[in-house]
Amino acid sequence: RGRVIPIVDLRVKFGLKAEFAERTCIVVVQVKMQAEQTVQMGLIVDCVEEVVTLQANEIEPTPEFGARIDTAYLLGMAKVKGSVKTLLDIDRAVAPETMQAMVGTL
Repeated sequence: RGRVIPIVDLRVKFGLKAEFAERTCIVVVQVKMQAEQTVQMGLIVDCVEEVVTLQANEIEPTPEFGARIDTAYLLGMAKVKGSVKTLLDIDRAVAPETMQAMVGTL
């Protein structure tokens, strides 16, 4: 909407097959930096199925999946309309070094 913002492909970041399809889109988010600064950026995702608003009390902690699955990027789990959703912690998912590089170019 008139602004140029940095874009990160989350599929590449997480080592997933990164092909563009009809439903591939960019989700615009605000990422919190370490110094309480926020940066607006776009994240390329496979698709968006639903947008919901959750209250803090609706989010449950991420269960332990064992040592083979890294849950550092997960904010928690939530039940939405009878199905369980895994919530990504955007502030942690976007690596601090990536954010520093972007802020340096803005």
